[in-house]
Amino acid sequence: MEAVLSDVVAPEDLLKFEKKYNSELAKGAVSKETKFEYAWCLIRSKYTEDIKKGIVLLEELVQKASKEDSRDFLFYLAVANYRLKEYERALKYIRTLLRNEPGNKQALELEKLIDKALKKDGLVGMAIVGGIGLGVAGLAGLIGLAVSKGAAKS
Repeated sequence: MEAVLSDVVAPEDLLKFEKKYNSELAKGAVSKETKFEYAWCLIRSKYTEDIKKGIVLLEELVQKASKEDSRDFLFYLAVANYRLKEYERALKYIRTLLRNEPGNKQALELEKLIDKALKKDGLVGMAIVGGIGLGVAGLAGLIGLAVSKGAAKS
């Protein structure tokens, strides 16, 4: 599963599918398959903006999809959001998939990884907030000490 999350698209593949997508777009209609292939390449890019573009395409696809087709779209929406460290959104997508397919092993495995990342991210966030709180308290203590020394000299 971690290979899926860290897989990076080859630039030539991204270019190939981008050309195919743009060619169909210029003709007036992009097939579902082409849109998915391009989105799948975009979410595997090392660039944040590409991943975001891929998310937009996948969200368009999932809105019009049958329950069967939505599986892949939801899965890759979860992967894309995970890669952007948008863990809560990733969890939303993977849990939607799991409501439709509770026994989907790949989705269950991804849900565990997202939960783990969310907890780790939360702990880091709490440590940062805690560190800021300690810094403020320490600064207030130093000010108090300086004020009391100044008052003692008078």
